[in-house]
Amino acid sequence: MVDVLVTNGPMLIAIAAAFGFLMAWGIGANDVANTMGTSVGSNAITIKQAIIIAMIFEFAGAYLAGGEVTSTIRKGIIDSAYFVDSPELLVYGMIAALLAAGIWLVLASALGWPVSTTHSIVGAIVGFAAVGVSVDSVAWGKVVGIIGSWVVTPAISGFIAFMIFQSVQKLIFNTANPLENAKRYVPFYMGLAGFVMSLVTIKKGLKHVGLHFSNVEAYALAAAIAVLVGLAGMVAIKRLKMSAKADLQTQFGNVEKVFAILMVVTACCMAFAHGSNDVANAIGPLAAVVSVVQSGGEISSKAPLVWWILPLGAVGIVMGLAIFGKRVMQTIGKNITHLTPSRGFAAELAAASTVVIASGTGLPISTTQTLVGAVLGVGMARGIAAINIGVVRNIVVSWVVTLPAGAALSIIFFYIIKGIFS
Repeated sequence: MVDVLVTNGPMLIAIAAAFGFLMAWGIGANDVANTMGTSVGSNAITIKQAIIIAMIFEFAGAYLAGGEVTSTIRKGIIDSAYFVDSPELLVYGMIAALLAAGIWLVLASALGWPVSTTHSIVGAIVGFAAVGVSVDSVAWGKVVGIIGSWVVTPAISGFIAFMIFQSVQKLIFNTANPLENAKRYVPFYMGLAGFVMSLVTIKKGLKHVGLHFSNVEAYALAAAIAVLVGLAGMVAIKRLKMSAKADLQTQFGNVEKVFAILMVVTACCMAFAHGSNDVANAIGPLAAVVSVVQSGGEISSKAPLVWWILPLGAVGIVMGLAIFGKRVMQTIGKNITHLTPSRGFAAELAAASTVVIASGTGLPISTTQTLVGAVLGVGMARGIAAINIGVVRNIVVSWVVTLPAGAALSIIFFYIIKGIFS
């Protein structure tokens, strides 16, 4: 059956590229809206600014640092040994998975549900492999691990967000002179954000550009960047126009202004981390298709990325956000709990830290669940009444539905594509 790949090769690659673009578009509409939702929801930046920031940093993250996760999604979940005799099934399946996950993401975005793009594509891949090929071809242990991450990731990020928010309350808001304390402590928060963000960039991003650092060098460099960011923060805060009226309400307003600056920094970094982590969901299956077709049916565990794949994913992500990202932003930023810049900052820094921890361990986490967990953590710090339980319930239901929805759609498309080509 390898001749199917030879005769229809270019066509299969073109279809995969189109569906890969749809998937990237869905990631932009859904996931990137998550990473920007807190900044927009807390009014630190406008939607227009969010889109511009995301365009630059998502693209940079996807393009510079997007190579690492591609292989884990691909070779971890299904066993390629089952496809050696019929590589065309892997090609059909990956195309079906991209279309299935892409459609589900666009649908979820239209409803304003922040679902996980990682789980959409995982569900889709599991679906076609288990039903279309063999139940044994799926590494069910990995799937269980991913389902486990539904609980673990939001819990970790929620806890970190809770702690950061509590520390901000203690050191700044619940003091006699919040503004003075903000000037004193906020540069440290900025430095911490700089440290976390630069670490993910150095450890994940730069090796694709050919720069390799040892752990010691990476941490030293991240620390140096943290100091610079902190110093820049001090300068920026000094230059802020603060109203001289010293009543507490005004001071709180001024402190939030300071955090609004921070939010912009974390939003940029969050977008970068997200681009590097989640572009793999769109380009992994596409890279697999291209590699199998071009090698005439040979399945290798690592798919080398052809030059046009990363930009395709990056452009798709940016367009999805710009055209379709508003609704999910609304859910994350406004509907779960009332966010101010200081709360949004706590949530974003926590989410970013969790992403760093996870990408260090190679876990396919969901940035969505990380961020929702972090926003919940901030809400919890203010008491359970501060959380909109109805919205949270809908979000959790949409998470549970994502895997089976991706799987069901993928199975249908797999048989259609198989019917067309064989």
